[in-house]
Amino acid sequence: MATVKEGDRIKVHYTGKLEDGTVFDSSRDGTPLEFTVGKAELIKGFDRGVIGMSAGESKTVKIPAEDAYGLHSKERVFEFNRNRAPQDFDPPIGQQVHMQRADGQMVVVTVIGKSDTSFTMDSNHPMAGKNLTFDITLVEIE
Repeated sequence: MATVKEGDRIKVHYTGKLEDGTVFDSSRDGTPLEFTVGKAELIKGFDRGVIGMSAGESKTVKIPAEDAYGLHSKERVFEFNRNRAPQDFDPPIGQQVHMQRADGQMVVVTVIGKSDTSFTMDSNHPMAGKNLTFDITLVEIE
């Protein structure tokens, strides 16, 4: 029976969970996720976790933060002065907003705090610093 190796195009169903068991994503009620193993299309731990699986096999893969969305970096948290924003800009804490960096690139940041004079923004991926668990079922090796 064929097993998954680097370079294979595969389809999987998955359920992603946080350490407390909260489900944050799942393909189970929809179309399987399709990707090429080893092409860095997904987080490193997921990519590695499917190697050696056979069609129809299910397994649970625990992925540490550094092999998922990376560790949370304090350097990616910054203050944004309110006087640099449009007058009606007042997103609630927890909202993600698009901002343009000095080099012109658009980035998504999360508002994590605010005061009368500034907003505290976090440009880390929302899942940075989180250990994840994926229940994976290999549907097909193409």
